[in-house]
Amino acid sequence: MNDSIPAKPRKAADKSARTRAREFALQALYQHLVGRNEASDIDVFTRDLSGFHKADSVHYDALLHGCVEQAEQLDALIAPRLDRPMVELSPIERAVLWIGAYEFQHCPDVPLRVVINECVELAKAFGGTDGHKYINGVLHPLGEQLRPHEAAQAPGRKSPKGG
Repeated sequence: MNDSIPAKPRKAADKSARTRAREFALQALYQHLVGRNEASDIDVFTRDLSGFHKADSVHYDALLHGCVEQAEQLDALIAPRLDRPMVELSPIERAVLWIGAYEFQHCPDVPLRVVINECVELAKAFGGTDGHKYINGVLHPLGEQLRPHEAAQAPGRKSPKGG
């Protein structure tokens, strides 16, 4: 094994099935937000896309259908953390934040840091120039709110005031 080979950015072949599921869910949620299409119609279309067979389809289903069904509750969780009205977010930012909030609440097997990192990577890949910084700034405090015990144990994080 040669330890001197520099690390390279992740290639498509190196992506995990869950990472792929998030990417497809993001694309599907974008279609829902922009085109107002039904989740079931988007689902049929998305499953036919190239590479979908490599995605974790169970996680994709949970993200797409869970985010669409719980959109109002997710918006209510996210909105207090924003510096602008929800309608001013790009559809990509909103969908990424839905994915993050949904995973915080419903995917306890996915560590808080992984949720944030994966969402930041989605924003880098699909969003605007500095959108990933905004996603990070919203999801960190939301993660601390929704997973306080896990956030308190995260290295490099300050404990909340009074705690």
